[in-house]
Amino acid sequence: MVRRPGRGHRYGRWRGGPDPLAPPYDLGSAVDEIGDSVLGGSGVREALRELLRRGMDGRRGLDELRRSVRERLRQARNAGRMDGTLEEVRELLDRAVEAERRALFPDPDDMARLKEAELDALPEDTAGAVRALKEYDWRSPEARQAYEQIQDLLRREVLDSSFASMKQALQNAGAGDMQAVKDMVADLSALVDAHNRGEDTDERFRDFMDEHGQFFPDDPQSVEELIDSLARRAAAQERMMAGLSPDQRAELADLMAQTMQDMGLASEMAHLQDALRQARPDLPWGQRGQVPDGEQSLGLGDATSAVAELADLEALSNQLSQGYAGASLADVDEELLERALGRPAVDDLAALRQMERELERQGYLNRSDGRLELSPKAVRRLGATALRRVFAQLDATGRGEHDVADAGAAGELTGSSREWRFGDEQPLDVVRTVKNAVLRTAHEPSRRAHPTTPGTTAARRVRIAVEDFEVVETERRTGAAVALLVDLSYSMALRGTWGAAKSTAMALHSLVTTRFPQDAIQIIGFSSTAQVLRPETLAELSVDTLQGTNLQHGLILARRFLARHHDAEPVVLVVTDGEPTAHLEDDGTPFFCWPPMPETIARTVAEVERVARTGATVNVFALDPEPGLVHFVHDLTQRAGGRVFTPDSERLGEYVVADYLRTRRGRRAR
Repeated sequence: MVRRPGRGHRYGRWRGGPDPLAPPYDLGSAVDEIGDSVLGGSGVREALRELLRRGMDGRRGLDELRRSVRERLRQARNAGRMDGTLEEVRELLDRAVEAERRALFPDPDDMARLKEAELDALPEDTAGAVRALKEYDWRSPEARQAYEQIQDLLRREVLDSSFASMKQALQNAGAGDMQAVKDMVADLSALVDAHNRGEDTDERFRDFMDEHGQFFPDDPQSVEELIDSLARRAAAQERMMAGLSPDQRAELADLMAQTMQDMGLASEMAHLQDALRQARPDLPWGQRGQVPDGEQSLGLGDATSAVAELADLEALSNQLSQGYAGASLADVDEELLERALGRPAVDDLAALRQMERELERQGYLNRSDGRLELSPKAVRRLGATALRRVFAQLDATGRGEHDVADAGAAGELTGSSREWRFGDEQPLDVVRTVKNAVLRTAHEPSRRAHPTTPGTTAARRVRIAVEDFEVVETERRTGAAVALLVDLSYSMALRGTWGAAKSTAMALHSLVTTRFPQDAIQIIGFSSTAQVLRPETLAELSVDTLQGTNLQHGLILARRFLARHHDAEPVVLVVTDGEPTAHLEDDGTPFFCWPPMPETIARTVAEVERVARTGATVNVFALDPEPGLVHFVHDLTQRAGGRVFTPDSERLGEYVVADYLRTRRGRRAR
């Protein structure tokens, strides 16, 4: 759709891209779930990670996907033993030697005895025996056939361990087929070398696939995809060899070296191995890892495939765990995931990725310097959620009386009115509002006339605009300046009260800023020292692992805040679970001691008295019934004319919000 000035709209054919008629991505439940975790005490990154682990809207999360991968990993470990090729070579070798002995036994010739002696002198190890019989002139056709089967088996298995599905491609291969393999390996080495030198290899890759594509049934679409597949298999081959016993490893390595030498590929394959290492140095080359250990014997190629699958599943499980530094959903390999769990798993992952993208695109999460933070939009929603829960508690207990429908009665009527401004709570002056609208639109022609009788004028609709509104002017009562001091010491986390304290602070901030804009609020967190907290900071904040409950410093910051609002009624609310154990020295450095020193108590009480002299009430919400704390806060509130509350942590928000609302009603009553 194209819009031109003065010409309305012009419509055309949709030519792809996002569906313009698709409903917007609904993030409401996702934001609320993140909010639940944040209000419960988690940080934003931890809350998002937890949501991605759980999944939502019928989609599997990372944890369930990882459990499925771990089950596939368990099955892959039971795939079979890795010495299958070695066992098969031994069986064929025993069959060949036994058939040859049967053919030589009835022959009285001395040459038959020499051949028997040669067979008796064969090395004990399989690789040595195969090498010793390379030039042997077999008498028995059956023995010759068995030995040729060994050669064919080794060629196919050795190449299959480097190139997947090569075993099937070389079934009953002739001389021409082996030459095609040699040409392919030579061209492949040259292609990987060119890629490692940074050359443009796109055309060269296409030519390579046109000529040798039959050896790569997985049909790679780029040189990077081809190299990645080959390098992973080469690393798996090394890992498979490392998982054998020393004797098995030595015998199999000898057999593989012989076979490569016989095919004329020894130097070319060694060069290719080095080139693949250079192209993908990040792979676990030469490292010993998990290897299959089942009852069934696996050939060399199948064993390499099994080890490669184990390595892929291990990597995928690690990616889905997201338990490493800098983890991201972008790290999860979709190809590995589809191979392990099928296309539905990829769709589940795509849904998680879309949710993560939309949280940022729609402005709920911000990423700054690699850190994930809640946006002000999300913080407002969290505050509203916390407040809604508190009001639900108040409704259930009947303690709140929080209806603010009379909020407009903010003072005595003066008899005059003024224009409405955002945040005004005064009642509307309806007469003046309608009059303003009539005067503003008097010169406009009637847009919609109703049928009238002769001699009458057409009826007119009055449309009221924002600028028409006026409110009844009142003698404004004093607003409140509320300082909420929240304990951030580590004991809050140990007692499980930190989540309730965070939720309460956000609920009270939301209540004051949205429903009582004439009031001011500041949230102050205190542990070894105190700090002023913005709502965005509070949402991300975790409790301080430093020791100390420095209420004195928190009260100093509260007093500075109240001084900036000297015309407002001062209110100080303190949420804590312990006696003061820290204070500021004269030079401003924090000092901690447990049990509390008399100097810490004295400095804190002195600061309480300074706050009280400003006219502030200090109400304390004690979250621990420990007698020392209860005695201290009772003494504190007596000095400041406040009260002590000892709520359960689950009802902390209910108590704090109800106390704030009760204080407002008290001001109005005066």
